[in-house]
Amino acid sequence: MKIVATVALLQLCLSATVSGNDSTETSLTAAPGDIALLPCYTDGTVTPLVTTWMKNGGEIITGGAAVPTPAPTGQRLTVLHDGSLNIRLVVPGDEGSYLCNSTLPGNFTFHARVQLQVISGPEDVSTSIGPATALSNGTLIVYQGSTVTFNCSGASYPSVQLTWAFSGASFSNESLVSSLGSLLKFRMENIQPSAQGVYSCRAQNTLSHQMLNKSTELLVYYVPDRHPQCMWAPAQDPSHFQFSCTWFGAYPTPTLRWGEDEGEQGARWKGHVYVTEETDSLSLTLNRSMLSNGQTLRCMAQHPVLSSGKEKSCSFTLKPPYPEGEPLVTAQEDTSITLMCTEAVSIPPANTTWRKGLQQEDIIPGSKYILSEEGPVLKLTILNISKDDEGVYFCRSENPLAVRELEVYLTVRTSSAYTGAIIGIFIAALIVGSAAIIAKTVYSSRHRICLGGGFGQVEEDRGDVLSLVESDDEQIFQDTVPRLPPITNGRHTTLVQIHRIPSSDHEDAETAETSTERQEESVQTEEPADLVTF
Repeated sequence: MKIVATVALLQLCLSATVSGNDSTETSLTAAPGDIALLPCYTDGTVTPLVTTWMKNGGEIITGGAAVPTPAPTGQRLTVLHDGSLNIRLVVPGDEGSYLCNSTLPGNFTFHARVQLQVISGPEDVSTSIGPATALSNGTLIVYQGSTVTFNCSGASYPSVQLTWAFSGASFSNESLVSSLGSLLKFRMENIQPSAQGVYSCRAQNTLSHQMLNKSTELLVYYVPDRHPQCMWAPAQDPSHFQFSCTWFGAYPTPTLRWGEDEGEQGARWKGHVYVTEETDSLSLTLNRSMLSNGQTLRCMAQHPVLSSGKEKSCSFTLKPPYPEGEPLVTAQEDTSITLMCTEAVSIPPANTTWRKGLQQEDIIPGSKYILSEEGPVLKLTILNISKDDEGVYFCRSENPLAVRELEVYLTVRTSSAYTGAIIGIFIAALIVGSAAIIAKTVYSSRHRICLGGGFGQVEEDRGDVLSLVESDDEQIFQDTVPRLPPITNGRHTTLVQIHRIPSSDHEDAETAETSTERQEESVQTEEPADLVTF
């Protein structure tokens, strides 16, 4: 069956060029092990009498109708009755230029030339892609960002053309790189997920155009640069709380694990594991009774790209809420006021709301109340305040650990209360001002006032009378104090000498002299005519 197919193939490949009436030239190809049939005289109406075949100038066999010679056993070359040369089990050494010389009836001679090319391959096609990790099914794995080298080799006679082709999910390329030769090599640096697909090494015989293909699937593993994202939300059951962990953008799908962290950050997992699953989104629902202040929950992501001890994770340490603000607030009637509450320490973040009254009624925003939020600060603005707004308000913060409240008491003052305060302030200011005026007046008249209780008082007349009183004898001595002669600037200088009279209570007398000068320049005075002496 193989021989018949080969003969048919060779006949289809046969092409001849006739020169004159007695010669042809043919090119023929054959593969090792095939049967090659080299034609000589192709006109079927006449049978050649004798045919001689020569190869590269040397005779190799003679035969024909007039010279019947059975082929010996094991001989590969045979001349058929029509003068054709039959070559069995072609070997590379059969390649060459063949010439036939046929003698036809009537002593006519026919010449034909056949060029036989023995082709082989492509064969022994092999590939290597690396550095890569092979799976059990032969698929190769590389990591994103690495440098990968692609090698392809093959054999073919007379020559071979090697080509790397790619077929991926996003695009395909029939010829990444191609060249003649038995080895083809190229390198891909910083390989990305888009390079994931099937790589094929194609070896083609340049003469027969026969092709041999070898394909390898290449997977590019990658993980996102970011860590997993931990989130939380209330569960449908109020007694439970739901924690979720997501880590999208990894290939293949990572393994996520929720647990309680009891070891140091970055260390191998040492705490209790709640749930583990191969997924990019994992949820965990816990009863509130299982949560406590200071407890650390961690979600760890494992992936083949990540070596042991370098897993990515996210975590949070539970903390109860602690709302802060001013507990006592005062506002004027018919004005507006804003109550502020800050809660920034709870983990998970607490749900903070404003409520009114001891019954903690929900406050609905509207024309009376405005609720606003600026970061951790929750504001309640009360418009057009009246006495009805006076009372207690609660800033309520709740997270899975606890509920904490900040109590704020609002006092509303009417305008009459402020009127009395203003009047009181005015009276106080009036008293203080009057006292200041009186004090200034007394100070400016201090030379007219003599201190009582033991020294008497000063009486003033035209003669400058000085009255002195002794506390023991209550005796009063009065006389006119003479004036000193006038000086050039028209001012007077009064000299007064006071002598204490010895009494039974005093054994020694003391003398005091007082001199008061009221002029800007030095003045010479005379001895007064009369002195008042005690």
